[in-house]
Amino acid sequence: MPIEISNPAQLHDPTGFGYSHVARVSGELILVAGQYDSDGEGHTTSDDFAVQVDRAFANLGIALRSAGVDYAQVAQLRTFIVGHDPSKLEVIGKKIAEIWGERPPTQTLTGVAALALPSMLFEVDAIAVRD
Repeated sequence: MPIEISNPAQLHDPTGFGYSHVARVSGELILVAGQYDSDGEGHTTSDDFAVQVDRAFANLGIALRSAGVDYAQVAQLRTFIVGHDPSKLEVIGKKIAEIWGERPPTQTLTGVAALALPSMLFEVDAIAVRD
């Protein structure tokens, strides 16, 4: 089963951090690595949770489109939240409803003590399927 690894030019180069943004398996299954509030250098841009969520989902969209799919083809999300509490769940729920409406993909939410960078508060990865 061939695997095509890619890193969209619009996102930071993650190879120095030990990962790639997108893997396409047999041209149909798209695996997107954890996306976060990263700028072109891989640094976070805000310490505000809602801003980090918005930027992480925007970066997820860039990664998906680079593989020829979009949010509508996402089958599964995994979200990771530092210091999870109900107010953060509300922020994520609103963002997911904004993108997917009444048909959100499956999701596993995990509360964590920390993420890869000390300034990261949120991360999302995805599995999508090309139609």
